[in-house]
Amino acid sequence: MALLEVRDASKRFGGLLALQRVSLNVEEGMIASLIGPNGAGKTTLFHILSGIYRADEGEVRFRGRSLNGLRPDQITAAGIGRTFQNIRLFAHMTVLENVLVGMHCRVNRSLLDILLRARRFRRDEKEAERRAEDLLRLVGLQGREEEWAGHLPYGDQRRLEIARALASRPQLLLLDEPTAGMNPQEARSLMGLLQRLMGEFVQALLLVEHNMRVVMGISDQVTVLDYGEKIAEGSPVEVRGNPRVIEAYLGRGKWGGDA
Repeated sequence: MALLEVRDASKRFGGLLALQRVSLNVEEGMIASLIGPNGAGKTTLFHILSGIYRADEGEVRFRGRSLNGLRPDQITAAGIGRTFQNIRLFAHMTVLENVLVGMHCRVNRSLLDILLRARRFRRDEKEAERRAEDLLRLVGLQGREEEWAGHLPYGDQRRLEIARALASRPQLLLLDEPTAGMNPQEARSLMGLLQRLMGEFVQALLLVEHNMRVVMGISDQVTVLDYGEKIAEGSPVEVRGNPRVIEAYLGRGKWGGDA
């Protein structure tokens, strides 16, 4: 059984067919990438996987359980975390507070415990702060816990968003253009971070990414969308040599990417 199974997912917006019977599997231990030109349906599929949109047809299953009809918070609780193409941090909260927010779905304390600041609540609070600090250390933001999130450089905001997503203890992490806006050195550093996440922190990664150097460098599987339809899938080498992919999106001079 695949960790994530998407079967014939379709989504319409009025007369526009944004996704057309798209299927894909993500196995445990896999770094998978979803590529395609702007408007190909990549973010639409991510929104379906995270519960922001509901598929008009088809089914999404996670560890054998159907996710159809679940709210975003229920999908997060089931074990799927995500980041966004447009960074969605709480700019006027500290770096540490942003990560703590990501832990809300794993907090199991009554309102009375919180209001009375019971001993077990204080113990859990300290444990949450310790774990948040560990995640910030993992993504390279140690020592910046008390800075305002909105004051961080762009690349560091990307890293903070990953730390916040990891705070929910996801088994599958969806990353929407994680290297967007990064320079080549930042992108290479982030590639190393994503590889370190596998196994200890997540069971699989699924990326939407335009940087082909990143895609080809870390992916076990690449799925290609064009006009809402899956046109190719396979290893980076297989996809790289697919004439339909070259024609539809990549072009013979675009494999070097931006980093």
